[in-house]
Amino acid sequence: MPNNEFKMKVFTLSSNQALAREVVDLLGIELGKCSVNRFSDGEIQLNIEESIRGYDTYIIQSISTPGNEHLMELLVMIDALKRASTKTINVVIPYFGYARQDRKLGARQPITAKLIANLLEKAGATRVIAIDLHAPQIQGFFNIPVDELTGILVLSDYFAKKNLENTVVVAPDNSSIRRARKLANRLNTSIAFIDRECYKTNNPEAVNIIGEVKGRNAIIIDDMVDTAGNVTLSTQALLENGVHEVYACFTHAVFSGFAIEKIQESHIKELVVTNTISVPDVMMPEKIKWLSIAPMLSQAIMRVQNQLSISIML
Repeated sequence: MPNNEFKMKVFTLSSNQALAREVVDLLGIELGKCSVNRFSDGEIQLNIEESIRGYDTYIIQSISTPGNEHLMELLVMIDALKRASTKTINVVIPYFGYARQDRKLGARQPITAKLIANLLEKAGATRVIAIDLHAPQIQGFFNIPVDELTGILVLSDYFAKKNLENTVVVAPDNSSIRRARKLANRLNTSIAFIDRECYKTNNPEAVNIIGEVKGRNAIIIDDMVDTAGNVTLSTQALLENGVHEVYACFTHAVFSGFAIEKIQESHIKELVVTNTISVPDVMMPEKIKWLSIAPMLSQAIMRVQNQLSISIML
């Protein structure tokens, strides 16, 4: 329980209401009272329904589909909190949308992740708490404190309890090696990685796997699963290279397009994700396992509120 609980309010908007309720239950407080509606022309109508003068406030909101709507809600809420004379405005963004646009990949392209950082700061945010940013350098886009948590701790605890034998952690591309190494260290196993350039052929037999995988149980890890094309092709390649069973884990379950159908039809034994993005209101395949990051978020909020170090959680 935070020491300053009576001067703290946690709010949620449209994107992560179930997660926010879990968080406040763990903190032993009630959700802050606010309403989010739409005017007839679609504009956001937001109202904070209690006094928050002098309070430390926390907003739990992912920039997930529909990302533009959820981002605008967040900016409007920050402005409302600032004008209501809050002490601090701590923005908790479990899934930081637009994070893949962290650099220019060609001429005349924007760096949208930096734009999002500017918007949040200009609106009045005083701190950002995020989980597994797609690119670590996004922290440097802000001039306010940014605490980046990681879902790897939740995922590794899950796999440790499964007691899988003869495992290898697989990075599906070069950018995932850092995450794979962290998971492998926590599971006391080795890593392998896949040369992503080979994906251009869309032929699993042509994929170059670096590391010993034959006869082992593979655990693919990345920060997000979007269309599921990458993970299903990686699974095919691993199985054709002698892997016994393939598991996969991701912090963010974006699930665009026919991702769920691809996963269902694939030879993935189990795909594990967290609830940084709200669980879709559809029938999910049994092979998809959801884990909650609410305990981690509640602990982070408590530590920020009590001015304690976050690094102990990393």
